[in-house]
Amino acid sequence: MVTLADVARHAGVSASTVSYVLSGKRSISAPTRERIQHSIDALGYRPHAGARALASSRTDILALMMPLRTGLYVPVMMEIAMAVTTTARSHGYDVLLLTGEEGPEAVRRVEGSAIADAMIVMDVGLDDPRLPCLQEAERPAVFIGLPTETAQAADAAGLDCVDLDFAAAGARCVEHLAGLGHTGIAVLGEPPAVYERGTGFAARTLTGLRAAAGAHGVGLLHRPVDGTYAAVAAAVTRVFEERPGTTALVVQNEAAVEPLLALLRHQGRAVPEDVSVVAICPDQVAVHASVPLTAVAVPAQEMGRLAVERLVARLAGEQPRGTALIPPLLTARASTGPAAPAAPAGPAAPAGPAAPAAPAAPGGPRTEDRHGRGGR
Repeated sequence: MVTLADVARHAGVSASTVSYVLSGKRSISAPTRERIQHSIDALGYRPHAGARALASSRTDILALMMPLRTGLYVPVMMEIAMAVTTTARSHGYDVLLLTGEEGPEAVRRVEGSAIADAMIVMDVGLDDPRLPCLQEAERPAVFIGLPTETAQAADAAGLDCVDLDFAAAGARCVEHLAGLGHTGIAVLGEPPAVYERGTGFAARTLTGLRAAAGAHGVGLLHRPVDGTYAAVAAAVTRVFEERPGTTALVVQNEAAVEPLLALLRHQGRAVPEDVSVVAICPDQVAVHASVPLTAVAVPAQEMGRLAVERLVARLAGEQPRGTALIPPLLTARASTGPAAPAAPAGPAAPAGPAAPAAPAAPGGPRTEDRHGRGGR
């Protein structure tokens, strides 16, 4: 095993000089640092993690708090976690994964034991109970999500947050459908437990949906739903009973996507001729659905990467706290089209020949940029 003394002899310096370079406790000239780094690389030296932590008060570990609770779509959570892990490794950090529902106690454990240099916090709720402990902690923390109603409130509280702008995402869905002539929209939301916990992303999406519906004169009905076929069937049946003029559905529940499309087929409702469907979900869910879905992408990898990069910058003293909301990107695919004409009043008229479906635009799905302009 290569030792620190071996590196010192190879570089022609003292062992203490090598130690200072590794710990950063003293300023060492650039040529000497480069010579020592060359010796470390040539010999394959790996500092002992425990000794390095004792010498520098740093562990080179980031704690990722990811409670796996009821109602959350685990593949998205794991995609964020993978992005956190790979980005952390590129910066020389390992990741300690905390999946239990310990809440504030987990924060106190990380802070009190010094097992990590900083924390990344997922599954963030409004008025998150971990917030007071994190605000008092010496170690920096970045939220993937907002523990407040708005980004302005997060900034005023001195928080560091990364998230999709879910309020803008909800609004973008309504704007897209309103532009196609839809005036009756129903929302199949996350499972009830997600709203009961006050989970931030779900609440902010609903705020954006309602605001845009009011601005565009669109009727909006919201139904939380579990992702099973039976739950989706009950919710959709009730929607069409209560609002027979509903011509479009917005889905913010990845598990409900395929049950919904299967139910609409079973009911004889064609997508998008009878009902348009828009989702807020990862691209892989939208693209591989039985009907490719018009969707606002959930940028899981980008959120994980940004959280780590902001935290690494904080540890280096290079970046103040603040909120980074990723603008929503809506991609139009096969699941949305013009609203079906309203049924005529009075006796039913004989059905005429069906209008031919509009041909698909050449070059694949149409993608709108983050400012609403069309593109490819």
